[in-house]
Amino acid sequence: MKSKIIIITMACLAIVLLCLFIGPVFISPLSPFTGDELNSSILFNIRLPRLLVAIVAGASLGASGVILQGILRNPLADPYVLGISSGAALMAVIAFTMPVLIITSMTVPVLSFIGAMCASLIVAGLGQRRGVLWPERLLLAGVGLGFLLSAVVLLFLSLAEDQGLKRALLWLFGDLSLTDYSVLGYSVLIAAIGLIIAVFKTKALNALMLGDELAFSLGFNPTRARLVLFIASSLLTAASVSIAGVIGFIGLIVPHIVRMALGADTKVVLPLSMILGATLLCVADTIGRTIISPTELPSGIITALIGAPYFLYLLKRKGTFGER
Repeated sequence: MKSKIIIITMACLAIVLLCLFIGPVFISPLSPFTGDELNSSILFNIRLPRLLVAIVAGASLGASGVILQGILRNPLADPYVLGISSGAALMAVIAFTMPVLIITSMTVPVLSFIGAMCASLIVAGLGQRRGVLWPERLLLAGVGLGFLLSAVVLLFLSLAEDQGLKRALLWLFGDLSLTDYSVLGYSVLIAAIGLIIAVFKTKALNALMLGDELAFSLGFNPTRARLVLFIASSLLTAASVSIAGVIGFIGLIVPHIVRMALGADTKVVLPLSMILGATLLCVADTIGRTIISPTELPSGIITALIGAPYFLYLLKRKGTFGER
């Protein structure tokens, strides 16, 4: 087990590092030491911030997927199933289609985060009944709210000007082309808070996956644990979607890949899903900016092209995702 974890971690780190130098033009790792100012500028001012944003967003999505699949006891749960991304998408689209709202480079990320957290609060409120947070109600509330907010997003897009429409669509597809260092500070802080909560609740998450009765018999309050973990997942998803846009399938397929390779213990699945999620998004961004250069494909399109076939393969191979 330990050897597998070490091998996977080292392989992922090597791939992420390689993504920094691969692009429309390969840049030598020695460029900063040879006085090549142009390549050094490309590395540190363009590629490095994109890589760091991809790491934060991908890791957050991987961790969020692990949490949601555990608290909902649903192997098809995804960070975007609960309408959190739709809340962020609505606020971002409003900002893009109403340029007067875009004051600084932080406007869209901040508004997206606010939208994601507001959607989380609504879903949490609708998911409760008599003071108990029910997984089924939580899931249905998220799906219903997601459809409603998506309809409003389409309404704003249909009324948008051409320039705002294009930028909004790129963001909705997970575009990292305009990211910079300014968004990293707050996103890392938010993701770290969500991750710390999740780490302290890994035992509760393992218990919830076995059922509420067993969790209660082990000394955990299922409703309280589920609510705290839902808050952690919301923070992680909000941190990701606010800086990278809507990127699907990472939170869905990455936890399954890790479980098939290493088992279902959350203490192992959570950190490895973060590492693999970050790696997958870095690879997707590298492919997107390289494959048809100078045109860039948004990372969300690449992850969907990679994730959807693999998802269908898993479904055909296993029948149900809970099996190993």
